[in-house]
Amino acid sequence: MFSKACEYAIRAVLFISQKSKDGKKVGIREIAKGIDSPEHFIAKILQDLRRKGLVQSQKGPAGGFYLDKESMNYSLADVVRVVDGDSLFSGCGLGLKQCSEKKPCPLHHTFKQIRGDIYHMLESAKLGEFNKQLEKNVLFLKGE
Repeated sequence: MFSKACEYAIRAVLFISQKSKDGKKVGIREIAKGIDSPEHFIAKILQDLRRKGLVQSQKGPAGGFYLDKESMNYSLADVVRVVDGDSLFSGCGLGLKQCSEKKPCPLHHTFKQIRGDIYHMLESAKLGEFNKQLEKNVLFLKGE
């Protein structure tokens, strides 16, 4: 459903959000280890997210990536849009370019409902809302 880059981006912003709640900034190495991703890949993804304003960064010995209060209110849908675009929310289930209400593909009507459900779920999921559950080990960002 998501590209690999988008999966890593979502996991990374949730990890950064958890660390940011106490004002901490987190480096690439710690993020990569915390979400089980390659450092070079997550570094590129985070630079894109920083340029788009979803995460912040500070250079220097006490630097790293962090989320401010405003960024904690971004949704998972915002992350998906930055990394993968809007195709998950508006594209054809079969990948057809001409799929529409007037010329639907065989999956159009069912997939339209699923797309809507996914959009609403991701749009209502704010980055800062998972911190307590991650801290209590009720939710996880990497497999063991």
